[in-house]
Amino acid sequence: MPVTLSYPGVYIEEVSSGVRTVTGVATSITAFIGRTLRGPANDPVRVQSFAEFERRFGGLWRDSTLSYALQQFFQNGGTDALIVRVHNGAATATLTLAVGFNLVASNPGKWGEKLRVRIDHPSLPPDLTNTLFNLSVRDTATGATERFLNLSTDPNNARFVTRVLEQESNLVRIVTPPGTVPVLRPTAHGNPSPGADPLLANTPPTSTAFTATTGNDGLAITDDQISSGLGLEAAKQGIWALQKADLFNLLCVPPLTREPGGDVNSQTRSAAAAYCLARRAMFIVDPLMAWDEPSDLTGASGLDSVGWGLARSANAALYFPFLRLPDPLQENRLADFAPCGAVAGVMARTDGQRGVWKAPAGNDATLSGVAELTVKLTDGENGQLNPLAVNCLRAFPVTGRVVWGARTLRGADQLASEWKYLPVRRTALFLEESLFRGSQWVVFEPNDEPLWAQIRLNLGAFMQNLFRQGAFQGRSPREAYFVKCDKETTTQNDIDLGIVNIVVGFAPLKPAEFVVIKLQQIAGQIQV
Repeated sequence: MPVTLSYPGVYIEEVSSGVRTVTGVATSITAFIGRTLRGPANDPVRVQSFAEFERRFGGLWRDSTLSYALQQFFQNGGTDALIVRVHNGAATATLTLAVGFNLVASNPGKWGEKLRVRIDHPSLPPDLTNTLFNLSVRDTATGATERFLNLSTDPNNARFVTRVLEQESNLVRIVTPPGTVPVLRPTAHGNPSPGADPLLANTPPTSTAFTATTGNDGLAITDDQISSGLGLEAAKQGIWALQKADLFNLLCVPPLTREPGGDVNSQTRSAAAAYCLARRAMFIVDPLMAWDEPSDLTGASGLDSVGWGLARSANAALYFPFLRLPDPLQENRLADFAPCGAVAGVMARTDGQRGVWKAPAGNDATLSGVAELTVKLTDGENGQLNPLAVNCLRAFPVTGRVVWGARTLRGADQLASEWKYLPVRRTALFLEESLFRGSQWVVFEPNDEPLWAQIRLNLGAFMQNLFRQGAFQGRSPREAYFVKCDKETTTQNDIDLGIVNIVVGFAPLKPAEFVVIKLQQIAGQIQV
């Protein structure tokens, strides 16, 4: 009893209703791993538009397959993306303010060479001006400008320059090894010419502003930066940088380069599929660049070859062939691109319009902006690949280019897997993640009938809401799902071990993959 009954009168006590709402998680947050012009390395950053990607990571770049995949993702209906930038030896541009007093660009890349920095001194009493200075920084490529007032070289000052730049600047950091920040502030610049931009935006550098040097973008990335390098998992780099992200649902690892043979290798494909299995996500697999006809997938160098190396995972889906789109950086000439970004966008669009239980395929699953496909598949060729769990991209009159398959890699007919269909697997992953997060309150609660009743109430309400949205088969809740938590699922021995067992079942919707129409003549009536 919360209040001691000490005096005659009326006492008010609030009693918990036992309602703890389970909220469905997002279903189409897509992680992209690859090379970009700029941005933090091995640190997942969420972007919700291509304009935001341009500001944070530099936009389209000829050497970045990720940038094109992301553009196609948003073009096809994607809304949320996580960008993991990796690089191969990219160097950070340096700006020298004074002897032993250096600034560096906030992350590696040649972009840092376009930074301009200016120092001026605040108007303060003489006894206070020996450590304080103002710093202005401009990225002349984007026009982004930052200004920091009353920075100090004194580590005990609240405006200590190292701490302020680390926490507030998107453009620069201070670097001092092997020494420390000098005691005295850097010398101020001279006054600019009348009417001139103090930071010399888009003009050659002069003595009135410091200019960055020595930045470079590094070499083309390899699988060592994504999955096969030593210590990547322990350091949370490459694929495992996503350990720093709370949630993602789809994973895209575009080819390493656009040149022939630039595919990721079998180790990266296997590592990505295994990581998606651990994180309840789907890996969207690109075909090899060399696959330019259906026989390449079914032959000796196809899906069952040592070179391909990817096991039949229920958390992976393969799409074929490549897409052909206009390249904005090449005067809009047609170029070939991996399908993962566009397919992820179609999935996100379908999730938003119909729900994760709807197969992201069919006449509504159009590929926006795609001029043509690199391989024009016929019905017969599609019929060869579909039983092998290859999701084909097709071109049809009027409809245009569409996704025409919805199977996981476990969906080959010969495997007879319960996770044959992509929407069934993604619905299960959605339920697992939602129930996992929505049941955290159960931990350490008294393990008895009142708790079990609360569990049935709250998880049942969540499943009922999905049933009303059309997520399950069945005409009634009894046919569509069940939530069981009682003395049958949790025995006394389980209680003694601190375990509560919850069993949730659902009847998944499966796509109408084959439509059969039977036509029959009606015999005329015979007069008797």
